[in-house]
Amino acid sequence: MRLGSFIRQCQAVTRYNLETIWERRAVSVVAIFGIAGVVGVMVAVLSMAAGFRAVVTGQARDDVAVVLRSGATGASDSILNHQDIQVLWEAPGVARGPDGPLVSPELFVIIDRKKIGAGTDANVPLRGVEAAGFALREQFEIVEGRNFEPGRNEVIVGDGAAGAFEGLLVGDRIDVGRASWEVVGRFTTGGGVAESEIWTDNRILQQMYQRGNSWNIALVRLRDADAFEPFEQALTDDPRVSLGAERQTTHMAAQSEPIEVFISVVGWIIVVMMSAGAIFAALNTMYAAVSSRSREIATLRALGFSRLPVVVSVMIESLVFGLIGAGFGGAASWLLFDGFRAATINWASFSQVAFAFQVTPELLVQGTTLALVIGAIGGFLPAVGAARRSVVGALREQ
Repeated sequence: MRLGSFIRQCQAVTRYNLETIWERRAVSVVAIFGIAGVVGVMVAVLSMAAGFRAVVTGQARDDVAVVLRSGATGASDSILNHQDIQVLWEAPGVARGPDGPLVSPELFVIIDRKKIGAGTDANVPLRGVEAAGFALREQFEIVEGRNFEPGRNEVIVGDGAAGAFEGLLVGDRIDVGRASWEVVGRFTTGGGVAESEIWTDNRILQQMYQRGNSWNIALVRLRDADAFEPFEQALTDDPRVSLGAERQTTHMAAQSEPIEVFISVVGWIIVVMMSAGAIFAALNTMYAAVSSRSREIATLRALGFSRLPVVVSVMIESLVFGLIGAGFGGAASWLLFDGFRAATINWASFSQVAFAFQVTPELLVQGTTLALVIGAIGGFLPAVGAARRSVVGALREQ
Protein backbone atom coordinates (compact mmCIF):
# COMPACT_ATOMS: atom_id res chain seq x y z
CA MET A 1 0.00 0.00 0.00
CA ARG A 2 1.28 3.43 -0.91
CA LEU A 3 1.96 5.85 1.90
CA GLY A 4 -0.56 8.42 0.63
CA SER A 5 -3.31 5.82 0.40
CA PHE A 6 -2.46 4.51 3.87
CA ILE A 7 -2.66 8.01 5.41
CA ARG A 8 -6.00 8.74 3.74
CA GLN A 9 -7.47 5.43 4.98
CA CYS A 10 -6.21 6.11 8.51
CA GLN A 11 -7.76 9.58 8.45
CA ALA A 12 -11.10 8.31 7.18
CA VAL A 13 -11.44 5.47 9.70
CA THR A 14 -10.15 7.55 12.61
CA ARG A 15 -12.53 10.40 11.83
CA TYR A 16 -15.46 7.99 11.75
CA ASN A 17 -14.41 6.43 15.07
CA LEU A 18 -14.08 9.78 16.82
CA GLU A 19 -17.34 11.13 15.42
CA THR A 20 -19.25 8.18 16.86
CA ILE A 21 -17.79 8.37 20.39
CA TRP A 22 -20.92 10.12 21.64
CA GLU A 23 -22.99 7.08 20.64
CA ARG A 24 -20.77 5.02 22.96
CA ARG A 25 -20.54 7.62 25.70
CA ALA A 26 -21.43 5.33 28.60
CA VAL A 27 -18.54 2.91 28.10
CA SER A 28 -16.24 5.73 26.98
CA VAL A 29 -16.80 7.64 30.23
CA VAL A 30 -15.79 4.56 32.24
CA ALA A 31 -12.43 4.39 30.48
CA ILE A 32 -11.81 8.13 30.62
CA PHE A 33 -12.54 8.48 34.31
CA GLY A 34 -10.63 5.31 35.15
CA ILE A 35 -7.55 6.85 33.55
CA ALA A 36 -8.32 10.23 35.15
CA GLY A 37 -8.38 8.58 38.57
CA VAL A 38 -4.97 7.00 38.06
CA VAL A 39 -3.43 10.25 36.82
CA GLY A 40 -5.05 12.26 39.60
CA VAL A 41 -3.75 9.97 42.34
CA MET A 42 -0.27 9.82 40.84
CA VAL A 43 0.05 13.59 40.51
CA ALA A 44 -1.44 14.22 43.96
CA VAL A 45 0.86 11.77 45.76
CA LEU A 46 4.02 12.81 43.94
CA SER A 47 3.17 16.49 44.42
CA MET A 48 3.60 15.82 48.13
CA ALA A 49 7.17 14.62 47.52
CA ALA A 50 7.82 17.58 45.21
CA GLY A 51 6.54 20.02 47.83
CA PHE A 52 8.65 18.46 50.58
CA ARG A 53 11.75 18.53 48.36
CA ALA A 54 11.14 22.16 47.47
CA VAL A 55 10.77 23.27 51.08
CA VAL A 56 13.90 21.40 52.24
CA THR A 57 16.18 22.22 49.31
CA GLY A 58 14.58 25.33 47.82
CA GLN A 59 16.78 27.88 49.62
CA ALA A 60 20.00 25.83 49.54
CA ARG A 61 23.02 27.42 47.84
CA ASP A 62 26.26 26.11 46.37
CA ASP A 63 28.23 29.00 47.89
CA VAL A 64 27.10 28.17 51.44
CA ALA A 65 28.84 25.41 53.40
CA VAL A 66 27.27 23.38 56.22
CA VAL A 67 29.86 22.47 58.85
CA LEU A 68 29.36 19.70 61.42
CA ARG A 69 31.54 17.65 63.70
CA SER A 70 33.36 15.06 61.56
CA GLY A 71 31.22 11.93 61.22
CA ALA A 72 27.97 13.64 62.22
CA THR A 73 24.99 13.21 59.92
CA GLY A 74 23.00 16.17 61.21
CA ALA A 75 22.86 18.98 63.73
CA SER A 76 21.36 16.76 66.42
CA ASP A 77 24.50 14.60 66.72
CA SER A 78 27.12 17.32 66.20
CA ILE A 79 28.95 19.55 68.68
CA LEU A 80 31.16 22.52 67.77
CA ASN A 81 33.29 24.44 70.25
CA HIS A 82 34.75 27.93 70.25
CA GLN A 83 38.03 26.84 68.65
CA ASP A 84 36.10 25.22 65.80
CA ILE A 85 34.36 28.53 65.09
CA GLN A 86 37.66 30.44 65.23
CA VAL A 87 39.10 28.10 62.61
CA LEU A 88 36.08 28.74 60.41
CA TRP A 89 36.53 32.51 60.76
CA GLU A 90 40.10 32.17 59.47
CA ALA A 91 39.46 29.54 56.78
CA PRO A 92 40.23 30.39 53.13
CA GLY A 93 37.37 31.40 50.87
CA VAL A 94 35.06 32.68 53.62
CA ALA A 95 33.07 35.76 52.59
CA ARG A 96 33.04 38.81 54.80
CA GLY A 97 30.26 41.22 55.66
CA PRO A 98 30.26 44.60 57.39
CA ASP A 99 30.55 42.88 60.79
CA GLY A 100 33.19 40.31 59.86
CA PRO A 101 33.29 36.77 58.45
CA LEU A 102 29.89 35.40 57.37
CA VAL A 103 30.02 32.44 59.74
CA SER A 104 26.87 31.56 61.68
CA PRO A 105 27.34 29.11 64.58
CA GLU A 106 23.92 27.88 65.63
CA LEU A 107 22.49 25.81 68.47
CA PHE A 108 19.83 23.35 67.37
CA VAL A 109 17.44 21.89 69.95
CA ILE A 110 14.49 19.57 69.29
CA ILE A 111 11.59 20.29 71.63
CA ASP A 112 8.55 18.13 72.30
CA ARG A 113 5.59 20.10 70.96
CA LYS A 114 3.33 18.73 73.72
CA LYS A 115 5.36 20.71 76.25
CA ILE A 116 4.43 23.99 74.64
CA GLY A 117 0.72 23.43 74.49
CA ALA A 118 -0.31 22.14 71.07
CA GLY A 119 -1.30 18.64 72.12
CA THR A 120 0.59 16.84 69.35
CA ASP A 121 3.40 14.31 69.36
CA ALA A 122 5.38 16.21 66.69
CA ASN A 123 8.75 17.73 67.52
CA VAL A 124 9.69 21.28 66.54
CA PRO A 125 13.23 22.64 66.04
CA LEU A 126 14.30 25.52 68.26
CA ARG A 127 17.33 27.25 66.71
CA GLY A 128 19.65 29.73 68.35
CA VAL A 129 20.95 32.34 65.90
CA GLU A 130 23.05 35.49 65.88
CA ALA A 131 23.47 38.44 63.51
CA ALA A 132 25.41 36.41 60.93
CA GLY A 133 22.54 33.92 60.74
CA PHE A 134 20.21 36.62 59.46
CA ALA A 135 22.83 37.92 57.02
CA LEU A 136 23.27 34.42 55.56
CA ARG A 137 19.53 34.12 54.93
CA GLU A 138 19.06 37.05 52.59
CA GLN A 139 15.30 36.48 52.19
CA PHE A 140 14.63 36.58 55.93
CA GLU A 141 11.77 38.94 56.69
CA ILE A 142 9.63 39.65 59.74
CA VAL A 143 6.04 39.62 58.47
CA GLU A 144 4.30 40.14 61.81
CA GLY A 145 5.48 41.58 65.10
CA ARG A 146 9.23 42.18 65.55
CA ASN A 147 12.51 40.34 65.88
CA PHE A 148 13.61 39.00 69.27
CA GLU A 149 15.89 41.16 71.41
CA PRO A 150 19.23 39.54 72.35
CA GLY A 151 19.43 38.59 76.02
CA ARG A 152 15.67 38.21 76.49
CA ASN A 153 13.42 35.12 76.57
CA GLU A 154 11.80 35.91 73.25
CA VAL A 155 11.29 33.81 70.13
CA ILE A 156 10.21 34.34 66.56
CA VAL A 157 8.28 31.64 64.73
CA GLY A 158 8.53 30.57 61.10
CA ASP A 159 5.46 31.05 58.94
CA GLY A 160 5.11 27.30 58.38
CA ALA A 161 5.30 26.45 62.08
CA ALA A 162 2.83 29.20 62.98
CA GLY A 163 0.33 27.81 60.49
CA ALA A 164 0.83 24.15 61.36
CA PHE A 165 0.67 24.30 65.16
CA GLU A 166 -1.45 25.94 67.83
CA GLY A 167 0.00 28.25 70.42
CA LEU A 168 2.66 29.83 68.21
CA LEU A 169 0.96 33.08 67.26
CA VAL A 170 2.45 36.46 68.04
CA GLY A 171 1.67 37.27 71.67
CA ASP A 172 1.48 33.63 72.81
CA ARG A 173 3.84 32.24 75.43
CA ILE A 174 5.54 28.83 75.34
CA ASP A 175 7.22 26.94 78.18
CA VAL A 176 10.51 25.43 77.06
CA GLY A 177 13.31 24.26 79.27
CA ARG A 178 13.16 26.09 82.56
CA ALA A 179 11.59 29.29 81.32
CA SER A 180 8.62 30.86 79.63
CA TRP A 181 9.21 32.46 76.22
CA GLU A 182 7.14 35.10 74.47
CA VAL A 183 6.41 34.81 70.75
CA VAL A 184 7.21 38.31 69.50
CA GLY A 185 7.33 37.83 65.73
CA ARG A 186 6.58 35.67 62.71
CA PHE A 187 9.07 35.38 59.86
CA THR A 188 9.56 33.98 56.38
CA THR A 189 12.74 33.08 54.53
CA GLY A 190 11.29 32.94 51.04
CA GLY A 191 10.20 29.36 51.61
CA GLY A 192 12.45 26.64 52.93
CA VAL A 193 12.72 24.40 55.93
CA ALA A 194 13.66 27.30 58.24
CA GLU A 195 10.03 28.40 58.19
CA SER A 196 9.16 25.27 60.20
CA GLU A 197 11.43 26.37 63.05
CA ILE A 198 11.39 28.61 66.12
CA TRP A 199 14.35 30.99 66.50
CA THR A 200 15.79 32.72 69.52
CA ASP A 201 19.00 34.30 70.77
CA ASN A 202 21.96 31.90 70.71
CA ARG A 203 23.36 32.95 74.09
CA ILE A 204 20.06 32.65 75.91
CA LEU A 205 19.47 29.18 74.47
CA GLN A 206 22.99 28.07 75.47
CA GLN A 207 22.36 29.19 79.04
CA MET A 208 18.92 27.62 79.18
CA TYR A 209 20.19 24.20 78.07
CA GLN A 210 23.57 24.49 79.85
CA ARG A 211 25.52 24.15 76.61
CA GLY A 212 28.30 26.51 77.65
CA ASN A 213 30.14 27.95 74.66
CA SER A 214 29.13 25.26 72.18
CA TRP A 215 26.93 24.91 69.12
CA ASN A 216 25.63 22.12 66.88
CA ILE A 217 26.10 23.45 63.37
CA ALA A 218 27.69 26.33 61.48
CA LEU A 219 26.67 27.89 58.17
CA VAL A 220 29.46 29.58 56.21
CA ARG A 221 29.01 31.89 53.23
CA LEU A 222 31.87 31.48 50.75
CA ARG A 223 33.13 34.05 48.25
CA ASP A 224 31.72 31.89 45.45
CA ALA A 225 30.83 28.26 44.73
CA ASP A 226 34.39 27.49 43.54
CA ALA A 227 35.79 28.37 46.96
CA PHE A 228 34.24 25.26 48.55
CA GLU A 229 36.99 22.76 47.70
CA PRO A 230 39.86 24.85 49.16
CA PHE A 231 37.69 25.61 52.19
CA GLU A 232 36.89 21.92 52.76
CA GLN A 233 40.52 20.90 52.26
CA ALA A 234 41.72 23.48 54.78
CA LEU A 235 39.39 22.06 57.43
CA THR A 236 40.53 18.50 56.66
CA ASP A 237 44.22 19.45 56.92
CA ASP A 238 43.90 21.51 60.12
CA PRO A 239 45.06 19.33 63.09
CA ARG A 240 43.30 21.56 65.61
CA VAL A 241 39.80 20.52 64.58
CA SER A 242 37.77 17.53 63.44
CA LEU A 243 35.20 19.06 61.14
CA GLY A 244 33.32 18.01 58.03
CA ALA A 245 31.87 20.36 55.43
CA GLU A 246 29.27 19.90 52.72
CA ARG A 247 27.75 22.24 50.21
CA GLN A 248 24.37 23.33 51.49
CA THR A 249 22.72 21.96 48.36
CA THR A 250 24.25 18.51 48.94
CA HIS A 251 23.45 18.51 52.64
CA MET A 252 19.81 19.50 52.20
CA ALA A 253 19.26 17.04 49.34
CA ALA A 254 20.45 14.24 51.63
CA GLN A 255 18.06 15.49 54.33
CA SER A 256 15.06 15.28 51.99
CA GLU A 257 15.93 12.01 50.26
CA PRO A 258 14.49 9.45 52.75
CA ILE A 259 10.99 10.93 52.86
CA GLU A 260 11.01 11.59 49.11
CA VAL A 261 11.87 7.96 48.40
CA PHE A 262 9.23 6.70 50.83
CA ILE A 263 6.47 8.87 49.36
CA SER A 264 7.46 8.01 45.79
CA VAL A 265 7.60 4.25 46.43
CA VAL A 266 4.24 4.18 48.21
CA GLY A 267 2.74 6.43 45.56
CA TRP A 268 3.90 4.30 42.64
CA ILE A 269 2.65 1.12 44.33
CA ILE A 270 -0.81 2.68 44.54
CA VAL A 271 -0.56 3.95 40.96
CA VAL A 272 0.47 0.55 39.58
CA MET A 273 -2.48 -1.16 41.29
CA MET A 274 -4.89 1.48 40.03
CA SER A 275 -3.36 1.34 36.55
CA ALA A 276 -4.23 -2.34 36.28
CA GLY A 277 -7.88 -1.49 36.87
CA ALA A 278 -7.73 1.40 34.39
CA ILE A 279 -6.21 -0.86 31.72
CA PHE A 280 -9.02 -3.39 32.17
CA ALA A 281 -11.55 -0.57 31.89
CA ALA A 282 -9.89 0.64 28.70
CA LEU A 283 -9.80 -2.91 27.31
CA ASN A 284 -13.50 -3.41 28.01
CA THR A 285 -14.33 -0.05 26.51
CA MET A 286 -12.38 -0.61 23.32
CA TYR A 287 -13.66 -4.19 22.92
CA ALA A 288 -17.21 -2.86 23.31
CA ALA A 289 -16.47 -0.06 20.83
CA VAL A 290 -15.05 -2.49 18.27
CA SER A 291 -17.91 -4.92 18.78
CA SER A 292 -20.53 -2.20 18.26
CA ARG A 293 -18.84 -1.19 15.01
CA SER A 294 -17.98 -4.61 13.70
CA ARG A 295 -20.25 -4.33 10.66
CA GLU A 296 -18.96 -0.84 9.84
CA ILE A 297 -15.37 -2.04 10.08
CA ALA A 298 -16.18 -5.06 7.92
CA THR A 299 -17.86 -2.80 5.36
CA LEU A 300 -14.74 -0.65 5.20
CA ARG A 301 -12.62 -3.76 4.74
CA ALA A 302 -14.92 -4.93 1.93
CA LEU A 303 -14.52 -1.53 0.25
CA GLY A 304 -10.77 -2.01 0.13
CA PHE A 305 -9.53 -0.61 3.43
CA SER A 306 -6.58 -2.65 4.74
CA ARG A 307 -6.07 -4.03 8.24
CA LEU A 308 -3.38 -1.57 9.38
CA PRO A 309 -5.52 1.61 9.14
CA VAL A 310 -8.14 -0.16 11.28
CA VAL A 311 -5.49 -0.94 13.93
CA VAL A 312 -4.19 2.63 13.83
CA SER A 313 -7.67 4.14 14.13
CA VAL A 314 -8.60 2.05 17.17
CA MET A 315 -5.27 2.85 18.82
CA ILE A 316 -5.75 6.57 18.19
CA GLU A 317 -9.22 6.42 19.73
CA SER A 318 -7.81 4.73 22.82
CA LEU A 319 -5.01 7.31 23.06
CA VAL A 320 -7.57 10.10 22.80
CA PHE A 321 -9.34 8.58 25.81
CA GLY A 322 -5.99 8.62 27.61
CA LEU A 323 -5.39 12.29 26.81
CA ILE A 324 -8.88 13.29 27.95
CA GLY A 325 -8.43 11.28 31.14
CA ALA A 326 -5.02 12.91 31.73
CA GLY A 327 -6.60 16.33 31.32
CA PHE A 328 -9.35 15.62 33.86
CA GLY A 329 -6.99 13.93 36.33
CA GLY A 330 -4.28 16.59 36.08
CA ALA A 331 -6.77 19.44 36.39
CA ALA A 332 -8.44 17.86 39.43
CA SER A 333 -5.07 17.36 41.16
CA TRP A 334 -4.01 20.92 40.44
CA LEU A 335 -7.27 22.41 41.70
CA LEU A 336 -7.47 20.26 44.83
CA PHE A 337 -3.85 19.84 45.90
CA ASP A 338 -1.56 22.52 44.47
CA GLY A 339 -0.63 24.71 47.44
CA PHE A 340 -2.37 22.43 49.95
CA ARG A 341 -0.44 22.81 53.21
CA ALA A 342 0.56 19.81 55.28
CA ALA A 343 3.27 18.72 57.69
CA THR A 344 5.39 15.61 58.00
CA ILE A 345 8.40 14.33 59.88
CA ASN A 346 11.88 15.12 58.62
CA TRP A 347 13.52 11.77 59.31
CA ALA A 348 16.96 13.36 59.38
CA SER A 349 16.13 15.51 62.41
CA PHE A 350 12.93 13.78 63.65
CA SER A 351 11.19 17.14 63.69
CA GLN A 352 8.08 18.43 62.02
CA VAL A 353 8.38 20.16 58.64
CA ALA A 354 5.51 22.19 57.20
CA PHE A 355 5.26 22.26 53.41
CA ALA A 356 2.83 22.78 50.56
CA PHE A 357 2.00 20.28 47.82
CA GLN A 358 3.43 21.31 44.43
CA VAL A 359 1.76 20.15 41.22
CA THR A 360 4.63 20.84 38.84
CA PRO A 361 4.65 20.78 35.02
CA GLU A 362 6.96 17.77 35.21
CA LEU A 363 4.36 15.83 37.21
CA LEU A 364 1.64 16.74 34.71
CA VAL A 365 3.86 15.49 31.87
CA GLN A 366 4.47 12.24 33.78
CA GLY A 367 0.72 11.87 34.32
CA THR A 368 0.00 12.42 30.63
CA THR A 369 2.66 9.89 29.68
CA LEU A 370 1.15 7.34 32.06
CA ALA A 371 -2.32 7.97 30.60
CA LEU A 372 -1.03 7.42 27.06
CA VAL A 373 0.65 4.17 28.13
CA ILE A 374 -2.61 2.96 29.69
CA GLY A 375 -4.50 3.98 26.55
CA ALA A 376 -2.00 2.23 24.27
CA ILE A 377 -2.11 -1.00 26.27
CA GLY A 378 -5.89 -0.86 26.55
CA GLY A 379 -6.35 -0.29 22.84
CA PHE A 380 -3.79 -2.67 21.36
CA LEU A 381 -5.55 -6.02 21.72
CA PRO A 382 -8.98 -4.71 20.63
CA ALA A 383 -7.30 -3.03 17.63
CA VAL A 384 -5.59 -6.23 16.55
CA GLY A 385 -8.82 -8.19 17.10
CA ALA A 386 -10.77 -5.76 14.93
CA ALA A 387 -8.24 -6.01 12.12
CA ARG A 388 -8.12 -9.81 12.17
CA ARG A 389 -11.87 -10.32 12.27
CA SER A 390 -13.46 -12.12 9.31
CA VAL A 391 -15.12 -9.68 6.91
CA VAL A 392 -17.83 -12.18 5.93
CA GLY A 393 -18.59 -13.13 9.51
CA ALA A 394 -18.83 -9.51 10.64
CA LEU A 395 -21.16 -8.59 7.77
CA ARG A 396 -23.53 -11.43 8.68
CA GLU A 397 -23.93 -10.13 12.27
CA GLN A 398 -27.30 -8.52 13.01
